[in-house]
Amino acid sequence: MAFTFKNLTNETRRYMAEEVNYDLQKNILYISERLSTVGKSVYPALLLKSIESGTEATLAQSLLGKFNPTYLRTNSNGTFTSVKMPYNQNIMLAEGEFNRFYIRALCRIAISNGCKLKIYRAKLSSSPRIESERKIGSFIDPEQLLWDLRNNVGTDTALGLPPGPNSGLSVELV
Repeated sequence: MAFTFKNLTNETRRYMAEEVNYDLQKNILYISERLSTVGKSVYPALLLKSIESGTEATLAQSLLGKFNPTYLRTNSNGTFTSVKMPYNQNIMLAEGEFNRFYIRALCRIAISNGCKLKIYRAKLSSSPRIESERKIGSFIDPEQLLWDLRNNVGTDTALGLPPGPNSGLSVELV
């Protein structure tokens, strides 16, 4: 099931691309260690192309075949085990990162236009997390959220938005 981005306009896409370029200039763009060498080299261009004229789904499609076949998982005792790459790794990465740049763009639009940001479910979930459901309908400060997303690249954010992989939550301008 695809995301429904309520404010995905040309202006939003322009800000999204600016945010990717911001990360590239600072050398902080999140590039998953699970990507293959080729995947890591082409990821920034694929991300920018999907932002320019696609969606999280087109990014996911372009990432097919760009991951290593296995990755190392840390066990509870601190040792590592090589495990098979999840079949949907491309979807998880594409959805998470496209949504992050979408949210960062909306933060900038909200700041410049004096708007508010409201959390909503952008992707349906058959078993939504309780903590995600509690956030829906609440407002979030765009300046704090933008700072949080820029400073917690590739990790969970302090404000908890987006709240982890597969949450399906995003923001809309109000």
